[in-house]
Amino acid sequence: MHFLDQAKIYLRAGSGGPGAVSFRREKYVQYGGPDGGNGGKGGDIIFTAVEGLNTLIDFRYAQHFKARRGGHGMGRDRTGAGADDLVIEVPVGTQVLSEDKEEVLADFTEVGQTITFIEGGMGGRGNASYKTSTNRAPRQHQEGEVGAELWVWLRLKLLADVGLLGLPNAGKSTFINQVSNAQAKVGDYAFTTLVPKLGVVRHKAREFVIADIPGLIEGAADGAGIGDRFLGHIERCRVLIHLVDITGDDPAQAMQIVNEELAAYGAGLEDKVQLIALNKVDLADAELVEGFARELQEAGAGKVFGLSGATGQGVEAMLDAVLQHLPDRTSTETKGREQENTSEAAPWSPL
Repeated sequence: MHFLDQAKIYLRAGSGGPGAVSFRREKYVQYGGPDGGNGGKGGDIIFTAVEGLNTLIDFRYAQHFKARRGGHGMGRDRTGAGADDLVIEVPVGTQVLSEDKEEVLADFTEVGQTITFIEGGMGGRGNASYKTSTNRAPRQHQEGEVGAELWVWLRLKLLADVGLLGLPNAGKSTFINQVSNAQAKVGDYAFTTLVPKLGVVRHKAREFVIADIPGLIEGAADGAGIGDRFLGHIERCRVLIHLVDITGDDPAQAMQIVNEELAAYGAGLEDKVQLIALNKVDLADAELVEGFARELQEAGAGKVFGLSGATGQGVEAMLDAVLQHLPDRTSTETKGREQENTSEAAPWSPL
């Protein structure tokens, strides 16, 4: 299944049905009065969040959503049938934005959350409703109310407990494959990951969801590279795991580049709990690992974890640290709780 996290769609609620103009026609009734019924109500546009979806790909092929019109009023004071509502299913984590993307109109954070987004038009009045003591045979009626229409953007922000970030080729895909059921593509070149990946981690009888986003580069907040587009997927994470490649030219600078891009993006990403990890320690000796860890701490990191996504070295300690920042009720049910940053700087200890 292809991943799509943005889509523009057209919505139009159903118009109300017109009222009827009718008069009683009965045998032996000399003066039959008006009996035109009212029109039926148009269908509403309803959004609902459902399980099992993690992409907006369906909206690439279906972009126009129009609810049905209400039924016509009829004689004998019969009201037209109300139209069925149009229900649009979206993944949990979807936001509905205005056409200019400046306003969030709806935000779906729980399975089953349902919002009546646009109400259908009211049905028009039939001529029976216009009858008065001085107007005994009215012929006027009312057309149904026209249904509202607008263009909106759908934006998906994946709901995950833990976000995985770092420069390109920092080993994020290898790490998520090591700890979860994800099957991310792994390669010895930058930008192997082109779209976010989700995985479920099971550790010490607990489960949590981890999200891997494409690598960030310097200037990402200004549109460089592709990682900036996907930073929104970790806005709701409780914990960020920041992988730093120990084989890179300057691990401390690599960490600072990513942190600067988080701060430039905003949305509170720079204030989240962040666990710094030197990755690929299987390719370096203990003395080099310890030296780079000290450099990271001097650059502002707290406790620095050493691990290897390829061999699993140090992964257990990292997952233990993650669990300390997650509630007992894991996963997306507790996203509304306030973030608590309890991480403290700790001296480096070799593996």
